[in-house]
Amino acid sequence: MSEKQYDAQEYLHKILLARIYDLVKVTPLQKLESLSARLGVNVLLKREDLQKIHSFKLRGAYNMIKGLTPSQLKAGVITASAGNHAQGVALSTQKLGVRAVIVMPTTTPDLKVDAVRHYGAEVVLYGDSFNQSYDYAQQLSRKKGFTMIPPYDDPEVITGQGTIAHEIVGQCDDIDTIFVQIGGGGLASGIAVYIKALLPEIKVVGVEAEGSASMKAALKAGKPVDIGYVSHFADGVAVSKAGTETFRVLSKYLDDIVTCTNDEICAAMKDIFDDTRAIAEPSGALSLAGLKKYVREHNCKSGNFVAILSGANVKFHTLRLVAERCDVGEMTEGILSVEIPETQGSFLEFCKAIGSRTVTEFSYRLSDAQRARVFASIELTGGKKELGEISKSLKKKGYLVSDLTDDTIAKDHVRYLIGGHLHSKITEKLFLFEFPATSNALLRFLETLGDSYSITLFHFRITGLEFCSVLCGFDVTGKEEGVMDFIRKVGYPVTEVTSNSTYQQFLR
Repeated sequence: MSEKQYDAQEYLHKILLARIYDLVKVTPLQKLESLSARLGVNVLLKREDLQKIHSFKLRGAYNMIKGLTPSQLKAGVITASAGNHAQGVALSTQKLGVRAVIVMPTTTPDLKVDAVRHYGAEVVLYGDSFNQSYDYAQQLSRKKGFTMIPPYDDPEVITGQGTIAHEIVGQCDDIDTIFVQIGGGGLASGIAVYIKALLPEIKVVGVEAEGSASMKAALKAGKPVDIGYVSHFADGVAVSKAGTETFRVLSKYLDDIVTCTNDEICAAMKDIFDDTRAIAEPSGALSLAGLKKYVREHNCKSGNFVAILSGANVKFHTLRLVAERCDVGEMTEGILSVEIPETQGSFLEFCKAIGSRTVTEFSYRLSDAQRARVFASIELTGGKKELGEISKSLKKKGYLVSDLTDDTIAKDHVRYLIGGHLHSKITEKLFLFEFPATSNALLRFLETLGDSYSITLFHFRITGLEFCSVLCGFDVTGKEEGVMDFIRKVGYPVTEVTSNSTYQQFLR
């Protein structure tokens, strides 16, 4: 990374002089008609999914590579990425006739590896994680003389991403707020520094996924900090530590940060599809999710609000999960755990108790002679307020009710496992693992387990993401302390969830 620290005017000058349009497209700024009518403000979407690689990442990669010296170009470039940055580097070097080496984790799906090779880059598969791949790429850079092309933390990459802001201000007058997703912060830095140098009255709001809010953590701590485990649902922003330069820029020029749940991201993906028929990747829809949340929370009634559709490289099978969760994200569906009498006609009485609303899911299994615990999804028109009224009404009628709408374990796992409680003599511990979506991940897990512990509960589904959420229970009767040794040996990201209330209600 360049050691020079540019101020806003210097960045503005660099962005205005960026010569990338022999490869990069000027993308349209499209009004989302249906969503605008629903929110009461003008919602404008910057369509970076229309770049050749279906992502904004081409801008930063091409700007940096095009600015290299002849000797650097002759030696070649290297980067580490399992996503859109890899394709941006590969296409840029194909255009310029430069050698490119892309280090990708061994867990990278073949689809992404093939996409990079399609543009003529050499792929090196190394390590189980991005950090391992990045470290190896830096080693190769020093050993072979390649120039490292960082995914976000470099002034030249930030400059390339900032050209988006230059286009936006030429496409729309009187902008109120621009919402931009933050992973490492390159895109947000480029947009924020350009806007604040030229039109400081326009607000720039960063949007992070709740499961990977590393920039919010950095701003709170006053420096970049490693937040450890991050969620990979929005894999394009799954960064555990903010960049040094991006933190410096955003700490000066960002107006606010909004965080969004996976359900809110799913709802934004549906909004984009409904208005444009484009299928955004989760990180691509993140800024729109933040826009919706901000407009509602601040009771905005008019104005022009811009979001960036940063990418559309989504695996098709991910859409199954999106379809399941988008209604919860829009709060047109609520999920309740309800205890009802174990008598004939009790389901009918429950339906009568919720009135004219539609039950969209009802899961139940006989487990007790007197009472039954059911998992129920209910269609809503009034959001959280209506769900609260339903819960209150049911409690008045004598039902025991818990709201599971925000319980990820309930939505991802328990709803598929309802079928009886554990035998009381067994001591069970429950863990939420993140498996890489590879053919040998489960085998490696079971071989490591050996005969150390008996599995008492197991649930996972292929979702189209690079990682799978896996809920697993073990019988630890008489050997509770040793289970953590096994957990560490497996090496997969994990959280103990034995105290989760949904698990306790339905499966314990």
